[in-house]
Amino acid sequence: MLKRIAITGPESTGKSWLSAALAARLNEPWVPEQARDYLNRQQGIYDFDDILTIGQQQLREEERLAAGAEEWLFCDTDFLVLRIWSLVKYGRSHPWIDTMVAEHPYHHYLLCKPDLPWEEDPLREHPHLREQLFGMYLRELEERGLPFSVVSGTGDARLMSALNALSPAGLIDEL
Repeated sequence: MLKRIAITGPESTGKSWLSAALAARLNEPWVPEQARDYLNRQQGIYDFDDILTIGQQQLREEERLAAGAEEWLFCDTDFLVLRIWSLVKYGRSHPWIDTMVAEHPYHHYLLCKPDLPWEEDPLREHPHLREQLFGMYLRELEERGLPFSVVSGTGDARLMSALNALSPAGLIDEL
């Protein structure tokens, strides 16, 4: 059975790096964050409905890559990211995204702690809200009863934090 792992959390917390590193370590695919390509094409300009479009594109890419995965699929973002982004930006979330949070669960969520230095990027919006956003992710995961672990550290220590989180969760037999 394919295990989908969501790498989630605030901006600039190493989600893309961690997704790629986990995929390389376990020789499996990872789903890049679709928002980045979409927003680059839009020159960083978007509205409420664009977040829905990004979510639908993310799902299509996830399903496409899942077809070629053997045991693991690492997802650099998930519907929880889209929900929180929309809530912070617009004070509401699209019902389709909320449905996907509830009905498209992952085997495990790796919540990236904002303990990495902020990396400036024209597409990033909230350098001073990372701790507050981390709290929002934590509350959502806890309230929904979703299986998650907090990942911290830098470089290889962050990768080992993620691998260790998956091991006690019964998803990885050996490191």
